[in-house]
Amino acid sequence: MEHISLRKFVAPEIVFGVGARKLAGRYAKHLAATNVLLVTDPGVINAGWTEDIKAALDAERIKYRIFSDVSPNPRSEEVMRGAEVYNAEKCDAIISVGGGSPMDCAKGIGIVATNKLHVLQFEGVDKIRIPGPPFIFIPTTAGTSADVSQFSIILNEKELVKIAIISKSIVPDISLIDPETTITMDHYLTACTGMDALTHAVEAFVSKASSPLTDVHAVEAIKILSENLETAVKNPNDITLREKIMFASMEAGLAFSNAILGAVHSMAHSLGGFLDLPHGECNAILLSHVINFNYTAASDRYNKIGELLGIKSKKITQKDIVNKILEMKTNVGILKSLSKCGVKESDLPTLAAKAHNDPCLLTNPRQASKKDLEVIYEEAF
Repeated sequence: MEHISLRKFVAPEIVFGVGARKLAGRYAKHLAATNVLLVTDPGVINAGWTEDIKAALDAERIKYRIFSDVSPNPRSEEVMRGAEVYNAEKCDAIISVGGGSPMDCAKGIGIVATNKLHVLQFEGVDKIRIPGPPFIFIPTTAGTSADVSQFSIILNEKELVKIAIISKSIVPDISLIDPETTITMDHYLTACTGMDALTHAVEAFVSKASSPLTDVHAVEAIKILSENLETAVKNPNDITLREKIMFASMEAGLAFSNAILGAVHSMAHSLGGFLDLPHGECNAILLSHVINFNYTAASDRYNKIGELLGIKSKKITQKDIVNKILEMKTNVGILKSLSKCGVKESDLPTLAAKAHNDPCLLTNPRQASKKDLEVIYEEAF
């Protein structure tokens, strides 16, 4: 085994498996919660998953207040409204059930409620002075991994840019990962969140902050997704496949939370903030183009990724890897280019400038200028 330089690794307590969501009340009681803010969104409520959490809290006689005013890319003002509700209701814990949006919003609510500052003031790394309340997260998508990560991505709606808050203070206390909750995802959301998880794993593996502690998780995630994502998209009711993709998402989350990410996410954050586009879709469109740009700076690592993706060539090439990613994306039904997502050519310099300021770019294996990022956007246009 290679020498490990000084590294830290943060992760929540994890309960994985069908039925995990129904333990929310028990774990809330263990954390001495008496009045929970339950952060979710209208889609999750309509899917019925919030009812299970309410029942689990009722069984333990724990009070709760639902906050569901959360957009697909959570806005800073939604976080601030949630914090007002948290404090007004005298809550003492937060449970979030949903995809990345309600979970990111819940993290923001927690830190605002305890630190009494605007959420945008926490942008960057380790800016949180007072830890938030206990967090129990139940993910309902298999891709964002907000339930195991030290990231919260919030939209600054005035500047039309997503900010990244990175701190071990927002790693949830408990992650209840229940594959059954992903059954209600449609084909396209399954594909986009799966490609998001793959991007997490790929970027973590080639990150300048990667280590043997993170590699083991990234490698496992890439392998599982390569072998199962396409089949899972075609067989949405197969709980065994759902379980595999959910497990891969968790592995990818543990990898990127500790190794950080790269240019794909910097550029996706810029796109999502400026044009309010779905995050997983943005990652899927950009991944092959960023690999093409990065390859020479981390060829050995990308070649290993090629092996994990099932490329059988004796000598794996840059083109092999890019084509494999394109094939995976196409086979799961993600066919859009940036122009088909509503991006205009005149937007590209602005997008590149915003992406260049994103903290995820710091761990990208190859240094990228604004012009480099603009060219990558052009190639994905």
